[in-house]
Amino acid sequence: MIGTIRKHSKWLLWVIAGATIFSFLFFMSVGPARNGGGGGTASVNTNIVSGEIYGQKITQDMYDRAYRDVDLNFLFRYGQWASQYPNKNAVMQEVYIQMMFLQKAKQVGIHVSDDEAQQEAAARLRSPELLRALGVNNQQSIPFGGFVKQVLTPENLTAADFGNYVRDDLALGQLQLTYGLPGLLITPQEAATEYVRQYEELSSQIVFFSASNFLSRVRVNPDEVGLYYTNYMANYRLPNRVQVSYVEFSASNYLGRAEKELTNLDAQVTAIFARYGMQATPDATTTNEAIAQIRHVLLLKQGLGDAAEQASDFAQAVFNVSNGANKAPSADDLSTMARQKGLAIQTPAPFSADYGPEEFAAPPAFVRQAFELTPDSPISEPVAGTYSIYVMALDTNLPSEIPPFVQIHNKVMRDMQLQEAMAMAQRAGTNFVHNVFLQMAAGKSFIASCVAEGFEPQSLPPFSLATQEMPELDNHTTLNQLKQVAVATPVGMASGFVPTDDGGFVLYAESRLPVDQSKMAADLPQFTAQLRQQREVQIFGDWYQREANRQLHDTPLARMK
Repeated sequence: MIGTIRKHSKWLLWVIAGATIFSFLFFMSVGPARNGGGGGTASVNTNIVSGEIYGQKITQDMYDRAYRDVDLNFLFRYGQWASQYPNKNAVMQEVYIQMMFLQKAKQVGIHVSDDEAQQEAAARLRSPELLRALGVNNQQSIPFGGFVKQVLTPENLTAADFGNYVRDDLALGQLQLTYGLPGLLITPQEAATEYVRQYEELSSQIVFFSASNFLSRVRVNPDEVGLYYTNYMANYRLPNRVQVSYVEFSASNYLGRAEKELTNLDAQVTAIFARYGMQATPDATTTNEAIAQIRHVLLLKQGLGDAAEQASDFAQAVFNVSNGANKAPSADDLSTMARQKGLAIQTPAPFSADYGPEEFAAPPAFVRQAFELTPDSPISEPVAGTYSIYVMALDTNLPSEIPPFVQIHNKVMRDMQLQEAMAMAQRAGTNFVHNVFLQMAAGKSFIASCVAEGFEPQSLPPFSLATQEMPELDNHTTLNQLKQVAVATPVGMASGFVPTDDGGFVLYAESRLPVDQSKMAADLPQFTAQLRQQREVQIFGDWYQREANRQLHDTPLARMK
């Protein structure tokens, strides 16, 4: 459904012109959804619907209502329906957790007023998430009647389902507040202590032991390479792959056309900036830059819509090739029509479902569609990406295989060399730590001990647990791993050798720098509020895990483990 809306989003333009139509009477009469109704209702049976929650036997109606809640939640949060999500077990887990939450909310007497439901529903219809999912280039609310007719009805959902979802989501928010309340009871002293823990910076020295520095020392016996291949043959297995050809319709090619079509472009840009200010474009540093970025985004969105129209016309022409010739569709139909229309056709190397093409950053929908094509149905409908629309054809499917040794000999030899270089680097790091500890115990400084061992330590810029990036690490280790080691290393001491994917490192904690008290005083109010919110979520999460273990142990979820 969402893919169709993105492809044919012009129908939504009418909803922007008029004032929002909103039926408040509807929310006064929302009750349980009708039996068996609701589009997102899955085809279920006793293998899916069974067990008890808080002593209440799970019924089909309970499951259906929770499923519709989850379905709408997927729409508003992820821009797709739950039925489109490939992991069906994960969806079922969400449904059972939703049922547990709803039963608990009912048990403790949580009530959502009509006014709260009306306000939340109106907010949902103007939420950025929904507008993005529907491909609407506007910041206004979607009329309720249009939302029901164009979005809910095709999925067999009703206004009552939407009303129940809004009420249920508000009830779950109150449930989180109820059981996460202890997280809000953080004193100013506790917040100040946590602030210092997160923002106190460490001055340090580090020595990296990178496998790449030891590669030149590795000597490989050619006879051993074949044995290495035999021993690690499973590592060279290629997954199922697919090769496709595609024609790309890039939004950037339609920007000139988009500028002519958006006759009120300046007014839209002004309205968006007036409403969101610099927050609309977090990367912009000046007002002019922000306005330019907003303008460019609006043009790209319009250009993407124009590209989608062209892609749709092209795809139809491709389908007509086989229909007109009264033959089965063929991948050659795509190239035939592309040549006729003077369009470039691309053929990336075969790729797997996990990684996609190496030649370009394909959107997930592109990869997913490529693996859904079959020899009997080799042509795709238009597939939407962030900046382009694609029409593709299946060239070939390649099954999983292990390439013969002669074909990947050089790769196997490089892998063997890297493995030995990694072992050398880690042996060197372990020996280094042993000798440096002895020298420091004898009174030498860390730097002098390093020099005596033939290594020169590198000074890192001061960092704290709140530090977000450190280019100086240069892929030798991750920032999170560095932070974990820093927390565990006392000032004036060196860490043990820490293995990494690159080889390893040794960290010396030189000194901890005092926190800027004036900055701390200015930051504390907002930091405290964020900390309370985090603790509330954490405590509620701990509660919900305990409840799920107790209440869902005899449901189908337990059999999934």
